[in-house]
Amino acid sequence: MKKITLVLSSIFVLTLASLKADAQYYFYDDEYYDNDVIFEIGGSLNAMNCLTDLGGKKGIGKRFFKDLNTGKTHVAGGVFFSAMYRNALGLRLEGTFGKLSADDNVLAGVGNDIAKERYNRNLNFRTTIAEGSLMAEIHPLYIFIDYAESDAYPPRFSPYILAGVGYFSYNPQGQVPGTNNWVDLQPLSTEGQGFPEYPDRKPYKLQQINVPVGGGVKYELNRLFNLRAEAVYRILNTDYLDDVSTTYVTPASFQSNFTPTKAALAQAMSDKQFVKRPNTIGGKGKRGSPAEKDAYFSINLKISLILGRNKIR
Repeated sequence: MKKITLVLSSIFVLTLASLKADAQYYFYDDEYYDNDVIFEIGGSLNAMNCLTDLGGKKGIGKRFFKDLNTGKTHVAGGVFFSAMYRNALGLRLEGTFGKLSADDNVLAGVGNDIAKERYNRNLNFRTTIAEGSLMAEIHPLYIFIDYAESDAYPPRFSPYILAGVGYFSYNPQGQVPGTNNWVDLQPLSTEGQGFPEYPDRKPYKLQQINVPVGGGVKYELNRLFNLRAEAVYRILNTDYLDDVSTTYVTPASFQSNFTPTKAALAQAMSDKQFVKRPNTIGGKGKRGSPAEKDAYFSINLKISLILGRNKIR
């Protein structure tokens, strides 16, 4: 993660150094001019979804957005503050808050054998997301054209790419079979995390670092407001966003590590196949796939107030 942060910082600094630094401002129009650095403060309305082991589309789980279930998209929001150098490079500090969920029951009625297996697995999860991130923006149109020395006005549209580092918190919950109750899953060690019987399975942390990457387009509504549309994908270093990653564990392992009450709840949340297939023997077989890490993403619509644009006296 330190290497990723170093690379992003280097790209930002090198690109900044490539811009000419001889002018301190350029004219925005006949009444206002921009300083080298202007600021934006704003908010966003987002659509948030995830890619995990649960739910998805029919058939064998596929990579990336080919396995996305759009019906589990949730509304999210955020606030941000950014500094823009000559509208070419930006550094943004942002807070994002939302919800994620997935459910194997979305595959009900699908005829594919693989989809039936996922449906019979009968697992689900939900979690809130709170994320803080620091991201760099690169606006190519402003990098290749120096509007400080041009007679042309800057374009209202500006496509950009972004990348950075984030820190997010989550807490996956699952629905107790036969009830409307939801319980926290991480303390139940549903895949034997922290059990001596499974020494390679460590408890996962509920606060972790992610790497947001994406792109968008900025549209300048007027001298005071910017409108943005963007997509941001979060690369995670965990496969437990949904509390599902590898194989089932034996019921005896819960009994030897928890009190009887907690062991019964942990077993019920770990293996819900019995709801769909009552004759299923618990504690055997594949529960998830550790080959791919989980991820979540958002489609964002942002509006911001521009600060630092000065009136010509």
